[in-house]
Amino acid sequence: MRRTLRDNALSLFFFTLFVLALAGQSLAGYLRTNEDLAQHGMPEQSYLAFVFSSDFVVDVAENWQSEFLQFLLFIAATVWLVQRGSPESKQPDDEGASSDEDQQVGAYASADSPTWAKVGGWRRLVYENSLVLVMGAIFVLSWLMQSLSGTVVMNQENAEHGVAPMSWGEYVLSPEFWDRTLQNWQSEFLAVGTMVAFSIFLRQRSSAESKPVGAPHVVSSESSE
Repeated sequence: MRRTLRDNALSLFFFTLFVLALAGQSLAGYLRTNEDLAQHGMPEQSYLAFVFSSDFVVDVAENWQSEFLQFLLFIAATVWLVQRGSPESKQPDDEGASSDEDQQVGAYASADSPTWAKVGGWRRLVYENSLVLVMGAIFVLSWLMQSLSGTVVMNQENAEHGVAPMSWGEYVLSPEFWDRTLQNWQSEFLAVGTMVAFSIFLRQRSSAESKPVGAPHVVSSESSE
């Protein structure tokens, strides 16, 4: 058990933070919603009703889709784009798809390589792009959840003000939707860009996301020449 915890400590740490933050968000949102209801003389909403409400779902999905879009674009962009001196980048002149030998696939796979890395055809094609495919699928599903639940929330607000309901397509094309969406996207892109740029000149000793403290600024990674 101790070995398992140690070997998976990084993912367990962040998944634990995720659960705690999500629980905290749900509780804070529940209390805020009931404060608003009380101010309007309306009955309180139960905690479970709030958690399964469109109000809560749209806020959660809005954050999820922007996070997974960030990683989707970053993973795909680092195949073809480089940033000299950043440990988040390949070295200049290494842009593009690398060889089968470098990727240890097909005839160059080792005995303990994943099964789909050893074979050819569509299975290898899927597996060698599986990270982008899964990130992309989660992004699309989260975006769909956000747009659908956002339509419900918008129509609830419209009904309170005597405004005609909107279709899903109308909501997706509305300023309201893109205002909410782009607020998250711009912050995610800024975070990734600053991480790439700051890691050229700044260090964190012993972090896998940083170059060695004494590495030259122009070196892209520990293995760079």
